[in-house]
Amino acid sequence: MKTLKYLFDRNREWANTIKEEDPAFFSELSKQQSPEYLWIGCSDSRVPANQIVNLPPGEVFVHRNIANVVVHTDLNCLSVIQFAVDVLKVKHIIICGHYGCGGIRAAMEDQEHGLIDNWLRHIKDVIRFNAGRFEGLDHEDKLDLLCELNVREQVTNVCNTTIVQNAWKQGRELSVHGWIYSIQNGILKDLDACITCNDEIPVR
Repeated sequence: MKTLKYLFDRNREWANTIKEEDPAFFSELSKQQSPEYLWIGCSDSRVPANQIVNLPPGEVFVHRNIANVVVHTDLNCLSVIQFAVDVLKVKHIIICGHYGCGGIRAAMEDQEHGLIDNWLRHIKDVIRFNAGRFEGLDHEDKLDLLCELNVREQVTNVCNTTIVQNAWKQGRELSVHGWIYSIQNGILKDLDACITCNDEIPVR
């Protein structure tokens, strides 16, 4: 049986390097987690949350799925949000998309991809809601725009969850952010979509 030994070897090297720099790191880390950030990002292997913002383990609570979509029937995602907000008391929820997203590209294609087409319907809705904004753009510009519009849509979806709504009703300090990441240069971009209360939620 193959055990991916080289990954275990790399794990030991990584753990030993951390302990050389800070012998108490793992013992302290194991006692609790108290992150201020929930990161909802894409499953793409090129977009690792902690590395992008240069934070160590324990600082970012993470949920990832294809094209960083937040759906009100997705109990997996909603459970993560609920735990982050109600138990961990995070102060910031970050929805981070990225340019060159395969899920976004697939949603724009007029062909079948299998089971994932059901998931991509949510992104196709974003296209439908914003149809006029794509007029006159070439294909790559349309993809980039859809990546950004999808993030904005998910920010709104997060804000409309009962979890975030209840937190705001209780007067909790909680901000929802929309960011996008460029795989080509490693730089994050703030889409100026930060929402901190009900009054700031966009009305369609």
